[in-house]
Amino acid sequence: MRFGKVQALAGLTLRVAGGAVGLLGPNGAGKTTLIKTLLGLVAPSRGSASVLGLDARRDPRRIRQLIGYMPERDCHIAGMNAVNFVAYAGELTGMRRTDAFSRAHEALFYVGLEEARYRNVDTYSTGMKQRIKLAQALVHGPKIVLLDEPTNGMDPKGRDEMLALVKDIATNKGIHVILSSHLLPDVETVCKHVVVLSRGKVLADDDIARLKAGAGDAFVVRVKGDAAPFLARLVGLGHAVTAATTSEGAHRVVLRNGDGSDLLFRTARESGVQIRHLIPETLSLEDVFMKALEEA
Repeated sequence: MRFGKVQALAGLTLRVAGGAVGLLGPNGAGKTTLIKTLLGLVAPSRGSASVLGLDARRDPRRIRQLIGYMPERDCHIAGMNAVNFVAYAGELTGMRRTDAFSRAHEALFYVGLEEARYRNVDTYSTGMKQRIKLAQALVHGPKIVLLDEPTNGMDPKGRDEMLALVKDIATNKGIHVILSSHLLPDVETVCKHVVVLSRGKVLADDDIARLKAGAGDAFVVRVKGDAAPFLARLVGLGHAVTAATTSEGAHRVVLRNGDGSDLLFRTARESGVQIRHLIPETLSLEDVFMKALEEA
């Protein structure tokens, strides 16, 4: 997919089996472009895309009838209350008006907007607008929902509640979820599988557990002596070093290439320092993400 001189998607080949899948990547990686391509909102410059067996070029309207889309930006219509807006979204997918209004009430109850469903959406807070975007994506009973940054602008409580809804959709409602987010903990909370994009290409496509297993081993380390040469040696060997958040004066080290804690002791000895604190840590999705970008 090209936009002028910008190569948004570059030879991207991908097959998503289903369930809850996270779509990760830095800004400009091509996540939103990929979603719009799958929806048939933009046509690829080359190649093809299909959703549920339907060709995105030939059957975009049918695809949009089967998919719920929660865009990153606000999509409500000024002057409408919540019920009318969500019902209208249902009618756009081909639902009868009476069915659309019935389902609109159900969707608004589900996302927690039952008390505010007759209010003008213009008066909604950021968190409420995120919820109504989810409601309009669900109103027609889609087989898949594409969620683009669903927790944007939400406070911690609202964010937790939104993620609980997304997880319920994927695990209890039988709806496939593709969650695009720059908030890696959100993806790790909801998804078991991730796709990592960068510069329009796929860097990783696997279960989170398998990607973690291949990302290395993490340790929190504190040394006696000048830590700078010790840390510089580790970085020079290709390992990742960051300041630890759990212990003052300590560093978090992720060892690559199958190296274990014996490397830390050997490097410390060569650097003239002593390891005084060494605790194994569980790898996070951020570790997986950073490793994929490092290898790009």
